[in-house]
Amino acid sequence: MPERRTVALVTLGCARNEVDSEELAGRLAADGWELVEEASDADVAVVNTCGFVEAAKKDSVDALLEANDLKDHGRTQAVVAVGCMAERYGKELAEALPEADGVLGFDDYADISDRLQTILSGGIHASHTPRDRRKLLPLSPAERQGATEVALPGHGDALATAPADLPDGVAPVSGPRAPLRRRLGSSPVASVKLASGCDRRCTFCAIPSFRGSFISRRPSDVLGETRWLAEQGVKEVMLVSENNTSYGKDLGDIRLLETLLPELAAVDGIERVRVSYLQPAEMRPGLIDVLTSTEKVVPYFDLSFQHSAPGVLRAMRRFGDTERFLDLLATIRGKAPQAGVRSNFIVGFPGESEADFAELERFLGAARLDAIGVFGYSDEEGTEAVGYENKLDADVIAERLAHLSRVAEELTSQRAEERLGETLEVLVESVDEEEGALGRAAHQAPETDGQTLLTTADGLVPGRMVTAKVVATEGVDLVADCLDEEAGR
Repeated sequence: MPERRTVALVTLGCARNEVDSEELAGRLAADGWELVEEASDADVAVVNTCGFVEAAKKDSVDALLEANDLKDHGRTQAVVAVGCMAERYGKELAEALPEADGVLGFDDYADISDRLQTILSGGIHASHTPRDRRKLLPLSPAERQGATEVALPGHGDALATAPADLPDGVAPVSGPRAPLRRRLGSSPVASVKLASGCDRRCTFCAIPSFRGSFISRRPSDVLGETRWLAEQGVKEVMLVSENNTSYGKDLGDIRLLETLLPELAAVDGIERVRVSYLQPAEMRPGLIDVLTSTEKVVPYFDLSFQHSAPGVLRAMRRFGDTERFLDLLATIRGKAPQAGVRSNFIVGFPGESEADFAELERFLGAARLDAIGVFGYSDEEGTEAVGYENKLDADVIAERLAHLSRVAEELTSQRAEERLGETLEVLVESVDEEEGALGRAAHQAPETDGQTLLTTADGLVPGRMVTAKVVATEGVDLVADCLDEEAGR
């Protein structure tokens, strides 16, 4: 009988990382590893790190240190870092954090089982040397699809080496390029990778340097994975990438998303399709039409505005201004009055004047956003903005961050109150005898945009879709009465 090997995956950061963790889980399960939920119950704890901003990097280091502590009084024998922070810093992270027994980059994902076995056996796998992943793919998007030697987490082709008798819950999704995937939870919601990387060169963002240039997944792979998720009980799929509005440009059709969305919505068992990460400058009339008029595709717009003062946006190497953004929102709401809109904003960017900050506040006051994320600017190594002059003092940034955060909290609470009396379709996600039934309406994405408390839990189970009327609010959260308890589909 083969030796029992257990592994736990600890995931930090965004929904893209969650997809990557489930790909790693699929690869490990296919090679005989037993997946466990708690790191304390695992021989190896794999921490999927985030490397986006300082706070996220600190959380990743803390998670690695916490897992390392388990080696002193638990089953855990090894702690391994993967994910964006591991990819971005490689050997540097390994030297700074000797508590990690291994630091693996994206190129190691296809051989994750061998890597972990080597580390668990006391061997050493050399930490990778970071490189600018933008240089790994052809400059021309049209030439990128043939570059199969480039590691693309969430796109992985593992079928060639996978055993014929895969364990229960491990998907080889149909199609020659489909990834292995194993769900790490029972939520009725799952993310699906639409693409990886980004061709934009925002001066504050380091993501393209370690995630690489933009490359789309083939529609057949996205559809195949969605069908498999539906078979696992998933009711809502959320399409994720660094920039969904660019989908298809390397496949010869920039409007491919408009074609794909109705096909995804038609998958048996899927009740809701959500698109995240949309670039305002790349929004086009046809995409807005599909997002606002296709049954089961929710009118949800996760628009990356970042700021609204034109001078700041140009310094960020982005486009638009307050009036253009408000016009875009007016177009969306003209087609779908209940549409949900969220965005993130950076305050204190180098050169941001008091007038620029006031312009951003003016935009927020008029935009009626459902959810707002506000971040204070900080230098990210390897980005153009690091070399900018006119840096603001830290206390000025902190003051602006605190002020705009208070404004955002008040504005989003007001926007929630505007929904009083609305009739919504709510996907039930959890049911508790004491807390009741919790779910999300179409304008509420997982984790980020609040939730809806249903006033009765009778007869409700996770994964059920119910019609409900909003009767109260609690900040951004809604309280709603079920109109028809038999409305689940």
